[in-house]
Amino acid sequence: MKKINIGIVGLGTVGTGVAKILKKNRAALLQQTGAVLELKTVADLDIKTDRGVTFKKGVLTRDADRLLNDPEIDIVVELVGGIEPARTFVLKALNNGKHVVTANKALLAEHGLEIYRTAAGNSVDVAFEASVAGGIPIIRAMRESFVSDRVLGFSGILNGTSNYILSRMTDSGGEFRAILKDAQKQGYAEADPTFDVEGIDAAHKLAVLAGLAFGRHVTMKQIYTEGISKITPLDIEFARELGYRIKLLAVCRGSEQEIEARVHPALIPETHLLSGVKEAFNAVFVRTRDVGPTMFYGKGAGMMPTGSAVTADIAALARDIVQGAVNRVPPPLYAVKKLPPIKVKPVRDTVIRYYLRLTAADMPGVLSKISGILGRHKISISSVIQKGRRARGGAVPIFMLTHEAREADLQKALREIDRLSMMKQKTMVIRIEDGAL
Repeated sequence: MKKINIGIVGLGTVGTGVAKILKKNRAALLQQTGAVLELKTVADLDIKTDRGVTFKKGVLTRDADRLLNDPEIDIVVELVGGIEPARTFVLKALNNGKHVVTANKALLAEHGLEIYRTAAGNSVDVAFEASVAGGIPIIRAMRESFVSDRVLGFSGILNGTSNYILSRMTDSGGEFRAILKDAQKQGYAEADPTFDVEGIDAAHKLAVLAGLAFGRHVTMKQIYTEGISKITPLDIEFARELGYRIKLLAVCRGSEQEIEARVHPALIPETHLLSGVKEAFNAVFVRTRDVGPTMFYGKGAGMMPTGSAVTADIAALARDIVQGAVNRVPPPLYAVKKLPPIKVKPVRDTVIRYYLRLTAADMPGVLSKISGILGRHKISISSVIQKGRRARGGAVPIFMLTHEAREADLQKALREIDRLSMMKQKTMVIRIEDGAL
């Protein structure tokens, strides 16, 4: 019986989950792969903390090079996270002829080309199912399931922290900051939540998925990214009254010549499946030419869901090693053929509907002044609601929905509106995703 040796770099939450799954499912994995999957070495700076899993003597080490340079290790699992030293570890493993499994979306978004090309040059594989949406098999779907089809676009809720916060704001009320603080206490949000709440984490995942969906490299600089920190209970309330929910949405659609790639809060109709994705769950809604719409839903993070996805990659590589079928699923072709990045439509050229929350002085002529400026910039209003009228001269919120408009035209109009003396706050803008879904 063939034995395949595995090394893990990084024994945090996910690394511990992988170790537990390899031990618990040892017999099943043998049956599924035709090989004994042996966890030979685990490298981490902290090898003293009890993580609820026991290791054989000599498995744990603080020296990552011991693992990366070991000729007996077949598969290296990188679970350090971040860019460095993860990049160095991955490249060293690949150059040493080892297959790599990683859950590191930031690393792939920023250095994917280098990693894929290094793997191809050394005739080894890189597997990264857990890098996007945790336990949801969206990477495998993009790389294999839709290979005979053509992806027209996808929209996804790819960050559990932001979705948890928005779900709480919608269902229980409360301000963003208060719910974020509670999410940090419960472990749903990091001490520094910037990557999550400002859309950066979702943009990393969008970059990885977009490259697979459209066969060309997408850089982080090409992705318009906006977070949820400015969303208020008023926005949540008004969206609900109109039959929408607000989600942090990753959107990518187009063709092999040009795509849209953006991450931002969006109003989604309550009737759409994505609007029902609550708490820390993730979902990806994909539309293809032949299959049509499909939806992938599940836990997007956590020890066991992400650990399961990592272990599935290990098992897939083990099968290929047993069968002598290395590079059965090759690296993305744009990396091997060195194709240039795909053209991404600038957000200023996006044509979409908009939600506007304006805060203005309670005085005659406000609406006519605002609508006149919007009209001059070719922005057509579909509905207007003024709520919470206060004492004369006080500030009141005005909510508007527009028909489809070009982003550049809207931004020009809003710059002019926000300079008016009657305006008390900068206008809040949220895009509406309905027809394209």
